[in-house]
Amino acid sequence: MQDWEKIQKRYEQFWSRENHDRPLVCITGPKNPKSVYKDKKERTLMERWCDIDFMLARTNHDIGNTYYGAEAYPMAFPDLGPDQFAAFYGTPLTFGETTSWAAHFLEEADTAEIGKLKIDRENFYYRKLREMTEAMTEDARGRYFVGIPDLHPGADALVSMRGPQQLCIDTLEDPDFITSKIMELYHGFCSIYDEMYQITTKYQTGSSNWMGIWHPKRWYVTSCDFCCMISPEMFEELIIPELMKELQFLDQSIFHLDGCGALKHLDRLLQIKELDGIQWVYGAGAPTASHWIETINKIQDAGKLVHIEVLPGELEFMLEHVKPEGVLLKVNASSEAEARALEELVTRNGR
Repeated sequence: MQDWEKIQKRYEQFWSRENHDRPLVCITGPKNPKSVYKDKKERTLMERWCDIDFMLARTNHDIGNTYYGAEAYPMAFPDLGPDQFAAFYGTPLTFGETTSWAAHFLEEADTAEIGKLKIDRENFYYRKLREMTEAMTEDARGRYFVGIPDLHPGADALVSMRGPQQLCIDTLEDPDFITSKIMELYHGFCSIYDEMYQITTKYQTGSSNWMGIWHPKRWYVTSCDFCCMISPEMFEELIIPELMKELQFLDQSIFHLDGCGALKHLDRLLQIKELDGIQWVYGAGAPTASHWIETINKIQDAGKLVHIEVLPGELEFMLEHVKPEGVLLKVNASSEAEARALEELVTRNGR
């Protein structure tokens, strides 16, 4: 990976909020926007998702077709979709072209009938993801970085198992069920994370994940998309205890705050000393990054890191109006030419 040592130093500065010259900026753009890796075999969607040779071929195609600018670097992670963690506990998955989703297999069950939640290591999805992670780690060998697969423990895993409507009912009828099951899932998260970290560090140092940020040790995205559906009081009662456990387990973390409905919990998150940062995802249909300077300042004033996606046309404005320390701006360009132009803009605006 080109300039990898230099990029690593920049990320170390980011984590310690010592990037005083400018925010970190991850710029990517397709070298050929029309080039898409296509499956050459006739098979089901599930067969395609679970085929390791196809996964590796598509990964290498996509990385080879991507220009990485500023602090961006080639990174990939094995993936069976956002509900794969719940699948390790028996949740069936249905596969689409670009994502998969869970069949809520505990939706009709009475909470009193649901036993202790345990990972089944003979589970097809668990064995497949582990096999995929091992294969990708062997394939990468310094050519690209392998991130920890996407894991959604806690309440989001319960949503995959119970369904959002039923889990909302549970918050009223049996909140103790939620807190106990979330903690059982926490132990599973720690176990899976440790296993995946051990695999991915065979030929590389540090960790990354779907957010794309490199760390010299163990970090991960903490999240709770379900928080949009509950009050601050329920967030405190049901979510915070397990979140604190995750923060104690990890070396560092950034909370994925997704959507305007989650903003009501920002103040509480900023009070958590152990939490290092916030990824603010404003969401489709909401004002884009340049309209959230006040929120970004609020996060920074609390001593937290900031990760936010920026439209190409907003980058110059963001570089001029955001304090650099502990800020990472993610930019998806439409082409290599646009990515290179944005990289030049970043160089010119370095303070």
